[in-house]
Amino acid sequence: MKTIQGFILIDVDVAALNNAGKDTSTTLDNAVMTKKIRKNGKEYPYVSGQAWRYWWRETLEKKFNWKMSPVIRESKIAYTEADPMVYPDDDMFGYMRAGKKTITDPDTGKEKKINVTLTRVSPLKNSALIAVSYNPIVQHWSTMARQEGDAVPYGKDEYCAIMKGMFSIDIDMVGTFSFVNRTGFLNINDDMRKLYLKNGAREIEDDFIKDKNGNPVKLIRIDDTEREKRIKETLLALKYLSGGAMQTTNLADVTPKLIVLAYFNSGNHIFSHLAKEELGSAVFSIDALKEVIKEYGNDIDEKIYVGKREGFMDELKEEFQKLKLENKIEFGPVNEIIDKFTDQLKL
Repeated sequence: MKTIQGFILIDVDVAALNNAGKDTSTTLDNAVMTKKIRKNGKEYPYVSGQAWRYWWRETLEKKFNWKMSPVIRESKIAYTEADPMVYPDDDMFGYMRAGKKTITDPDTGKEKKINVTLTRVSPLKNSALIAVSYNPIVQHWSTMARQEGDAVPYGKDEYCAIMKGMFSIDIDMVGTFSFVNRTGFLNINDDMRKLYLKNGAREIEDDFIKDKNGNPVKLIRIDDTEREKRIKETLLALKYLSGGAMQTTNLADVTPKLIVLAYFNSGNHIFSHLAKEELGSAVFSIDALKEVIKEYGNDIDEKIYVGKREGFMDELKEEFQKLKLENKIEFGPVNEIIDKFTDQLKL
């Protein structure tokens, strides 16, 4: 199993990136609270993993012109087209669909409706983004006063925070689809399998996924050039990431100010503890990074790639340069490091 493991820090001031609806703790009729979670008796703002994925998907559509899978709404459920060969977001972000689907019959070339219950575990997995250190969330009171009569007060939560997040991409799973009839593994049905093979996909065998008799199953894999493109653009999108609530008056830059990337021979995430709270401040632990290099060096392909934006945690620069000279990491500006890392991708 070969994965890409990533860790990022973002730095936002007076932000309100992901709100949680009406604030019932205030007497204001119009007040919105931010998403927050309690840890060690304190409240820390966070951005849900779903919101981060939404920003990511939007960036891929706008910057890289991804053809996004249409969303279909039926009564109280909604799902995408669930066609991962045609729509790269269905491939990278996964799906769950139950209902009817129109496909081109691979034998006759005519359209037909089929019943489908398809699920796909996302090759791209990510955490929430959460503040590393405690910094009180404050409620900002504003008013709408341009109209005649009394001003209309409203409130919103705001905060300053360095937030951490991690993600992984299962390289082998991208552009690779199973049709085993169990949850998460019935990515495509037999009609889709035939159509994909007719349109240039190929069959491969995988020892990890077994049928009911314990035998390896055959998987369908699209062209490696397209698989590589999807992975690279997913990573490159981090350079252009934008999003978040209240951007009109609380504009925040959500691109990484520090990023750590590695090709790793396991699905286990090894970078989760690189940032910590120390004396009330967010700190990146060089010692934790050195420990990862020491304990997992044999499982890391190439090197660990570290990018840092100038002006952010500049006290780390000398230590990173030392590790670079010792040939233990590749170090440079964030965008340059993302580019270098994607250039090393091997399928």
